[in-house]
Amino acid sequence: MGTKSMKEIKDSLKQLLATHKNIAVDLPRADLIKEAVDNKNAVISARGALNTWTPVESTGRSPKDTMIVKRISSQHNIDWDSPNNIPLDPETFDMVFVDAIKTLKKKKKIYVTKRSLGADADYSLPVETITDKALTALFTDNMFRPRNKDITKSIFADREFTLIALPYDKLDRDRYADRLRQLPDGKTSNMVIGMDFDRCIGIVYGSAYGGSVKKLMFTVMNYYLPAEGILPLHCSANEGKDGDSALLLGLSGTGKTTLSADPNRALLGDDEHGWSNNGIANFENGCYAKLINLRQDKEPEIFNAVFHKASYLEHGAIVENAMMYPDGTYDLDDERLTPNSRGSYPLTFLSNIKPASTSGHPKTILFLTADANGVIPPAAKLTPEQAMLWFLMGYTSKLAGTETGITEPVSTFSRFFGEPFMPRNPNEYAKMLGDRMKKHGTNVYLINTGWSGGPFGVGKRMDILLTRRLVEAALSGELEDVKYKTDSLFHLQIPTSCPGVPDEILDPKNTWKDKQAFQERAKKLANDFSEHFEKAYGNKGIEEAVKKQCPGK
Repeated sequence: MGTKSMKEIKDSLKQLLATHKNIAVDLPRADLIKEAVDNKNAVISARGALNTWTPVESTGRSPKDTMIVKRISSQHNIDWDSPNNIPLDPETFDMVFVDAIKTLKKKKKIYVTKRSLGADADYSLPVETITDKALTALFTDNMFRPRNKDITKSIFADREFTLIALPYDKLDRDRYADRLRQLPDGKTSNMVIGMDFDRCIGIVYGSAYGGSVKKLMFTVMNYYLPAEGILPLHCSANEGKDGDSALLLGLSGTGKTTLSADPNRALLGDDEHGWSNNGIANFENGCYAKLINLRQDKEPEIFNAVFHKASYLEHGAIVENAMMYPDGTYDLDDERLTPNSRGSYPLTFLSNIKPASTSGHPKTILFLTADANGVIPPAAKLTPEQAMLWFLMGYTSKLAGTETGITEPVSTFSRFFGEPFMPRNPNEYAKMLGDRMKKHGTNVYLINTGWSGGPFGVGKRMDILLTRRLVEAALSGELEDVKYKTDSLFHLQIPTSCPGVPDEILDPKNTWKDKQAFQERAKKLANDFSEHFEKAYGNKGIEEAVKKQCPGK
């Protein structure tokens, strides 16, 4: 079986859409909502949001089934040593495509949405989603942007990306034996989330998790943009009253969502942005927020976006895999199905946003980490080389399970604070960040939202009010006017003072009673950095000036 050309792929899709008897293209939002309910894709909750539950294998992303077609023409652009970049044989992808077309032909109705990614018209990517589920079409209405009126001026105008989503269909295991991954029980996987960058097509087959659709498309953007001189960033972004933009990068649990929701700053977006010669632009149209343990008093913006009361035809927020009682009310603390319950909603459901979702070049970038070792300072200023290093590392720490009463932090590294979605060779992303910092005079700060006074179990989590004060000082420029001292182990510049913050907590060593224990813990973490750097980047051509900034070196 030979692989199909771009023309053959597009012709097959055109024929499908031309011959199927029941095609709905860009249905009005209220119609998508109604059909999602009528077709039993979802049920109506007490306050009007739609509620859906997925099969157990679709309660989160399926990273081992997420694959990139490996082609001679583009394989040199991708870091195949990264555990998240799993190659897919072109012939196998074409088999999946053929099966998807056959499956779609049998469906009673096909939904097509024509949306785009990217608020900046210069590089907005047109996306056509083809699916058999009204709820999936509604999800793209929430998450992807309306087609820009100037889409013909985009650098991607003639590279429309096609996404086929068959969330509840499964592949024939026997047909894909030795082609897709083998499961622990010896069977072949019956799902795939496949991306063919060269031919501008993606397929979600067998995964009903909304994040599979969202993250496939953002991975596509993160691959395409660097070739066009644009840096993609997995971050939230907001803008001050004077038009100054800021970016916040951080992994789950570091406080990115909480700290970016600032009443004094308008939100551009909470997850994916591009930094071009024009400045910053959000990729998306909505948010896909975690709901587990959500509290109205702590996260009022997210809570009200998902759970405000409205007619269901005017609502359209999608609640995925949360515990809903028969009366339509929720228990957001119940994680028996999954701790990864989610809410999808348009940005317009939030009160303090910038509708254009664009801003100028960022004045400040914050790297957030939640260091459970208690040895990273609450705030540190980074040089361009240090920023490139911490960008490469994407460090935070997670808490291991308790055993005989002892809980130890586990160092976690996710390149660019979004490793699964950044497929290109690492030096591309890092160098682009350093170049832009220097060109635009952008300040980068490391903010530790984790522990102080000792590791988890001994010390305490940083007071959120003090963290907010440090963030405010970084964004306002106050931290530019204070003295710094150098931490030689972690190669960090630590401020010796900050208005509104006690001086003694700024150097983490001061907060530990046992200074020797601090030194040992710090050296252990620095060694974790060094080991991970060598494993992930030892042969990746990282600049020597950046290598020298790695803790432990």
